[in-house]
Amino acid sequence: MSAVDRSFSDILQSIVRNVQEIVRSEVRLAKIEIREEAVKAKSASLFLGTGAVIAIFAILFLLLTIIYALALVIPIWAAALIVGVALAVTASMMFMAGVRRFKQIHATPERTVESVKENLVWAKQHTK
Repeated sequence: MSAVDRSFSDILQSIVRNVQEIVRSEVRLAKIEIREEAVKAKSASLFLGTGAVIAIFAILFLLLTIIYALALVIPIWAAALIVGVALAVTASMMFMAGVRRFKQIHATPERTVESVKENLVWAKQHTK
């Protein structure tokens, strides 16, 4: 069958099949790319987590060093108390700052809700 002999519907069906195959190929490619990026993210997350754990241990050892250094001048219980109080004050300030920032978060996407309401009003006016 030559190109001239093909009917319009045959040509249209061929175009639709080709477009469908292109879309399927793009979806397959996207899945592969996402899978590759997920593997990279997993590796990066492992390094970040390990680094965070090591950093926590480093901070604990630095705090112990501060306590031992203060213990050279004052009793060890007083040194531990000073470091503990300083940490408690710092922690409470960070906690309060975090709570303040959480209160500023609005879970409802207000602009989107307003836009949807406007679209509904517009659609109701144009369907009457």
